Amino acid sequence: SLKLPGIDKLVTSTVGKSTNVLWHDCPIGQFERQELLNQKGCVVWITGLSGSGKSTLACALSRELHSRGHLTYILDGDNLRHGLNRDLCFEAKDRAENIRRVGEVAKLFADAGLICIASLISPYRSERSACRKLLHNSTFIEVYFHTL
Repeated sequence: SLKLPGIDKLVTSTVGKSTNVLWHDCPIGQFERQELLNQKGCVVWITGLSGSGKSTLACALSRELHSRGHLTYILDGDNLRHGLNRDLCFEAKDRAENIRRVGEVAKLFADAGLICIASLISPYRSERSACRKLLHNSTFIEVYFHTL
């Protein structure tokens, strides 16, 4: 018989409005991915006002880290509004959902061992704190970018 690693770790639960949702653990974890990439995954969360230069800073940081041999990925708030978050508007509830989604995706990138640079307007400390809490074993670096 075939023995699959982690098969004994299947957990049935209710998630949101769905039932019988399984969490599947994989024997290749965050540590192994970070070891392969020779870097620790983390999230650099750049926040600030519209037009302050967050995206420009994110691109410059990504370029510099790349030149030093690090794998990065930028989650730009405006770019995400063209895809992942295209169904959201700019009301308070949708803005909060926008941040939540970006936090979840950033968590996946950090878990994969990448340096995820999230660049978006995220004015509420409570929403940024919720994203920070998602990253149990990773680093969350918050940068408030302000230009005159």
